[in-house]
Amino acid sequence: MRALVVFDSTHGNTEKIAEAIAKGISDDTRTVRASEFETKDVEGIDVLFIGSPSVDGRPTEQIQHLAMSLRGKASGMKIATFDTRLKVRFSKLHGYAAERIADQLYESGAKVSARPEGFIVAGRNGPLANGELERARSWAVRTLRN
Repeated sequence: MRALVVFDSTHGNTEKIAEAIAKGISDDTRTVRASEFETKDVEGIDVLFIGSPSVDGRPTEQIQHLAMSLRGKASGMKIATFDTRLKVRFSKLHGYAAERIADQLYESGAKVSARPEGFIVAGRNGPLANGELERARSWAVRTLRN
């Protein structure tokens, strides 16, 4: 199964999660920074993973633009979304980036193949909480089974 992991990262934490997801899938799974993404990158892909840090409950502007660029091209595509986030209660009121990305792509006809997933950072700038890289690899494997 061919997968692509596209991400944006502010402090490097989401990039680390993206790399862990790619390794959980296979050694030849590519990761692409959102700023370098081209819509042709999704040709022949079975599952597209997209991730962003949660910034006030939203994905980064770069990821929002990427999701909009997939309108019309995401129809029928399997997607899985993820984010990095602080573990705080008030964020449940604002939401998280992964859910918003999934909603936007679902409206474009994409098939959400896994529940959006959040990976925890210990502080605003990181580092990732203990065990999050392994959890990202496991999530990727489970997602591909769906």
